[in-house]
Amino acid sequence: MVRRFKWKINTNINQLLIELEAARLVFSGRKTNPQVEENLHKSALLKSAIYSARIEGLPDTLSSPKQDSQNLVRAYGYVYSQRSPRELTLRSVKRMHKLAGFSGQWRSEPWAIFNEGGQVVHMAPAHFKLPGLMEEYKEWVNKLREPVGIIAAVAQFGFEKIHPFADGNGRVGRLVSAFILAKNGYEFAGLAPFEEYIDKNRGDYYAALEPSSDATDFIEFFLDAVVTQARGGLEELGGEVNRDESLLPRRREILEVIRDHPNCSFDFIARRFMAIKSSALHYDLAQLMKAGLVKKLGVSRGVVYRERVKSIGT
Repeated sequence: MVRRFKWKINTNINQLLIELEAARLVFSGRKTNPQVEENLHKSALLKSAIYSARIEGLPDTLSSPKQDSQNLVRAYGYVYSQRSPRELTLRSVKRMHKLAGFSGQWRSEPWAIFNEGGQVVHMAPAHFKLPGLMEEYKEWVNKLREPVGIIAAVAQFGFEKIHPFADGNGRVGRLVSAFILAKNGYEFAGLAPFEEYIDKNRGDYYAALEPSSDATDFIEFFLDAVVTQARGGLEELGGEVNRDESLLPRRREILEVIRDHPNCSFDFIARRFMAIKSSALHYDLAQLMKAGLVKKLGVSRGVVYRERVKSIGT
């Protein structure tokens, strides 16, 4: 099954890989107060747990985490510790599952994923195939010869498709990708909680995981998430990454269109990118607004976009 997964390394993915490497180098070259970094790391672990609970619709509060969140904090602690192996093993996957508050055993019954309308959108592989399939999955992940960011993304993508546990697959899939990043020097001091980004972009997350063997969209989403969260972690430590230099090519083009045509509509922008899905363009615009580069004026059909120019002295 895992041999069927495919992806294409496009311009956006290449640019995101450059941004990811830039963030890693900035993090590795920083000198910080160990106590401050440890406190921020603990806070980031708690955020990962809290946002994971939100993604899965579980009750939570930042001030009073449930047992569910405490379990996930322990699981992330294992991922970032010296106790976990250098390469992914099935024993470590089961341990992550158990630390996250589950059985640590493969499911023993058929499993399907349903949409909100109650329709099956993905039928997971038969349970009796899981021992061999997970062995194949582990070997496949460890032998991939791609940039680390892509390996982490497709490992999570493949894990979600196999759905080896009866519950907790989303959590463990994210733990697996965090494990691969951390063991290859991309842990970002544990200050880049992937779950926070997913919680804020759930629609795009689920769309990228739609039933398919093509992981390209998910790789883009994953890398964008990690880079965005790494930047946030760096800002907490008092550093910065040059956002203009690392702006994705399409977003840079959109920004240029808006600069050349102030107060342009979404339809005007979309006509310049006929081959790009509307949802992708809306997402790009949202990221440009989040970065403080573009602002939206008006409501509903009257919405227009223009560049956000900082006032002198701000």
